[in-house]
Amino acid sequence: MNFMVTSDEILETIKMVKVEQLDIRTVTLGINLLDCAKNDVGHTCERIAEKLEDKAGDFVEIVNGVQEDFGIPIVNKRIAVTPISLIINALGMPSKKAAVKIATTLDEAAEDLGINFIGGYTALVHRAASLGDNILIESIPEAMEATERLCSSVVVASTRDGINMDEILRMGRIIKKTSEISETGCARLVVLANAPEDIPFMPGAYHGIGNSDASINVGISGPGVVRAAVEKTDGNFMDLCDTIKRVSFKIVRAGELIGEEVAKRMKVDFGSIDLSLAPTPAVGDSVAKIIEDMGIEHCGGPGSTCALALLTDAVKKGGIMASSRIGGYSGAFIPVSEDRGMIEVAKAGHINIEKLEAMTSVCSVGLDMVPIPGDTPEEIIAGIIADEIAIGVYNNKTVGVRLVPIKGKREGDYVHFGGLLGEGAVMPVKKIDCSKFVKRGGRIPASVTSFRN
Repeated sequence: MNFMVTSDEILETIKMVKVEQLDIRTVTLGINLLDCAKNDVGHTCERIAEKLEDKAGDFVEIVNGVQEDFGIPIVNKRIAVTPISLIINALGMPSKKAAVKIATTLDEAAEDLGINFIGGYTALVHRAASLGDNILIESIPEAMEATERLCSSVVVASTRDGINMDEILRMGRIIKKTSEISETGCARLVVLANAPEDIPFMPGAYHGIGNSDASINVGISGPGVVRAAVEKTDGNFMDLCDTIKRVSFKIVRAGELIGEEVAKRMKVDFGSIDLSLAPTPAVGDSVAKIIEDMGIEHCGGPGSTCALALLTDAVKKGGIMASSRIGGYSGAFIPVSEDRGMIEVAKAGHINIEKLEAMTSVCSVGLDMVPIPGDTPEEIIAGIIADEIAIGVYNNKTVGVRLVPIKGKREGDYVHFGGLLGEGAVMPVKKIDCSKFVKRGGRIPASVTSFRN
């Protein structure tokens, strides 16, 4: 797309950056590693390290150059790779030890390249699990313990294929085990339904096999910009929606401009823009505060789900008018520990997991960064995952679940994750037994609404 940028737009963008905290949350470079798969793991890891250096050796330098030239902050530089379960399948002697070796190779490469996070330690088991999927999933706790920048995702369901309850039950156990041996492991692990192949945000990002050898995907931000516009709007709901759409249009235009320039300098394809509003723990950069500025005393109170639906829909409408490259989640994040407003309402007890589930039915993201007591049984963790995944499957939308059991912590205790992962109070979990249900086994078949051929 060719841009005709006016002086007014330039001044507006400067204000968004300097006053309203506009930034590009992430530029994510997707890299295909299928050609790195060899018979032995040692050779495979050598090829992975070589290809990452070849494709991403100047990535951080180029992104920093674009940031300097255009004056728009780019917070994170990230890499997403081919689902590693596919690489494990190609090994002559696949094993957990081999999987963890690949995990540490990715982590070390990310550190050497100056990358914030690297995603793609991924298994796609929405229908069934291959040998590589099984090995990767069982290796997740050890892989998370051995790494700092690696992110993992497991796709357990889709609208077309139904819900793989065997894998949801297994992920309850894996999350529980990960929490016991790694402080940040569960914060880098997500369970997904209807996962697109171009997510730029972590931990759900992976480079799908339908993509080119390398491509750029951009995740924008903008809660502060949207909040500033909402604060100034006293009109009716039509006025409010139009205001958010106009702001979203401008934010996405900025994101597309950055993405096209990075892709051009990298000499790779430009994939998509994820227009999700992505909050941070910083004051003024909160989705929850936007909801409150619409007229709700505390996010989580009556009307919150409706307000979030309005916000998400208006952001999408503005975004798709600005660009034909919309992809990824493209919703609104409401992470409990990463959004200053959510941190406050969770600590005050104004929101619980059940209300979060209701809100996720309209925001295209899911239960995100939810601290829960460390003694929560794995079957209850699986039950919570199943509830959220069902919302995605039966509404044909992408959802993720990032639950973080905190070892040794109870309801109401306060935890600090650090950086963009934030902080927050441990949320209460109902200890109502659901083990008989989640242990029935098998796959819940696809909904009748999935048959569209």
